[in-house]
Amino acid sequence: MVTTSATGTPQTPSTASQKVVVVSQQSHLSGLLETVLDAGHYDVVVVESTEHAYSHIKRLDPHLIIVCLDIDDLEGFQVLSMLKLDPQTRDIPVVTCTVSNDASDRGDESLELPDSVFGEAPAIQLH
Repeated sequence: MVTTSATGTPQTPSTASQKVVVVSQQSHLSGLLETVLDAGHYDVVVVESTEHAYSHIKRLDPHLIIVCLDIDDLEGFQVLSMLKLDPQTRDIPVVTCTVSNDASDRGDESLELPDSVFGEAPAIQLH
């Protein structure tokens, strides 16, 4: 669709997609998120190391950040703290996803959503 401005010059709508950074050390989870976001025409960048996530996020200046946290790994929580303390990144929306080592040890790859979101927590099966 082409529109014209008040001066009569043609303008095309912006086709720039929104940039999303996914921080996850779990390749199956980051792959699933990347597939879903690609289908929504988002520009997805996956960062597999929490050690370098903060510097990548500052350089990329994304519209949204998804951080997959491992309960036993404090580096993900440090990344969240640094993002919220930095004036350049504090206003970027952050979605967190918690990964339990117990589920992966059992071979159960289900994701539990918190009760506060949907009432009774449904499980999302990852295949």
